[in-house]
Amino acid sequence: MEFRFTAEEEKFRQEIREFLHKEAELIEKVRWEETIGGGWGPATWEFVRKAGAKGYLTPSWPKEYGGLGASHMQRYIIAEELAYHVGRLAAVGVGMAGPVILRFGTEAQKERFLPEIARGEVEYALGYTEPEAGSDLASLQMRAVRKDDHYIINGQKVFNTACHWSKYHWLAARTDPTAKKHRGISMFVVDLDSPGITIRPLIGLGKVRTNEVFYDNVRVPKENLVGDINRGFNYIMAALDFERMLPMGIYRRLLDELIEYVKANKVDGKLLASSPIIRQKLAQLAIELEVANLLYYRLAYLLDRGEPTSHQASMEKVFGTEVGQCLTKAGMQILGLYGQLQQGSKWVPLQGRVENSYRTSIIETIYAGTSEVQRNIIAIRGLGLPRH
Repeated sequence: MEFRFTAEEEKFRQEIREFLHKEAELIEKVRWEETIGGGWGPATWEFVRKAGAKGYLTPSWPKEYGGLGASHMQRYIIAEELAYHVGRLAAVGVGMAGPVILRFGTEAQKERFLPEIARGEVEYALGYTEPEAGSDLASLQMRAVRKDDHYIINGQKVFNTACHWSKYHWLAARTDPTAKKHRGISMFVVDLDSPGITIRPLIGLGKVRTNEVFYDNVRVPKENLVGDINRGFNYIMAALDFERMLPMGIYRRLLDELIEYVKANKVDGKLLASSPIIRQKLAQLAIELEVANLLYYRLAYLLDRGEPTSHQASMEKVFGTEVGQCLTKAGMQILGLYGQLQQGSKWVPLQGRVENSYRTSIIETIYAGTSEVQRNIIAIRGLGLPRH
C-alpha cells in the first residue's frame, strides 16, 4: 500500500480542486445553507447538479448509469475534497440507496433510478429509524402488505432528516411479521408525494431539521420493491458500510482555520499560538486527524482490491467521529466565551463554524450506528470475539 496518490490520482485531485475553486462563490452559499440546518436550499441543489453533470457524485458507478467508471480511490478523493471545501454534503441517494439498487436492483430499476441520482436531480431520505427501533434496527414495525400489484404500508418513522426536501424515501418495512426479526424486512423506494404520507418537523441539537413520518395506507407499486423480499436487513447492513465511510475533510478544514486563528489573535497581549497548552492540543489533533484520514484511505484501497470493509469501516467511523468531537471541544476552549456565539453575531469568530460543529459532532457518534455498536462490530467481525 502506497501512502500517496498515483500521478493519475493526483491529477484527478487537481481537476476536482479547479472545479471547486471555480464554484467558490456558490460554495459559500452552500456552506451557509448547511449551517442554518434547514436542508438543501437553492444553492445546494445548483451545486449538486453541477457536480452531477461532471460525474462527480457517483464516480465509481458504471458510465451507463451516470458514473465515470472510476476507482474507489478517486471516489475517496472527491468525497474528501468536497468535505473540505463544501462541508457536510451527505447524500442518501448517492451513498446508500444508489449502491444497493446498483448491486441488487432489477435492470429496469437501475435504468429508472440511477441516472437521475447521478445527475443530482433527486435526493432520497433515509427511512430506517422508528420510535422503538434505532440501534436495534431489526425491531422495526412498519408494515408492508402485498395487495394485487401494490404494497400497502402503514407505520411511523422518526429522525428522517431529508424528507421535507427529497423526492424519495429509502424505506425499510416489515413484510413478514412471522419471521425472525432480521429476516422479515424488505426495502422500497417510495415517492414522498404519495397520498397518505404525513411529514412533521423535529429540530435537533445542531439546528438540523429531521422529521417524523407517518404512513397511512400508502400504496407503493410492487416494482418499487428493491431486491428480494425479506432480504432488506442484509441490504441495510451493506449500505451502512458505505455510510460509515466518513471523509475527514470538514474537520481538516476546521483545524486549519483554528491554526490560522491562534496565529493571528491575542489574549492579554500574547498570541494564542504562543501558549504551550494550545500548541499541544492542536499538534495532538493533527496527529489524530492524519490517522483518521489514513483509515479512510485504507477503505478505498480495500474496495479497489475487492476486499470486505465491514469492521474496517466501523474503525474509521468510530475513530473519526470521536476525533471530530475532540477537535470541536478544543475549538470551543480556544475561542473561550466567544465560541458560544452563533452565526449572525458581529462578534462571532470563524463565522460560528466551531460552535455549529460542536453541536453537530454529537450526532455523528450516534447515526449509522453508535460508537458502542461500532466497537461491538470490530470485536466480533474484526477480532473474532464471541457475541455473548
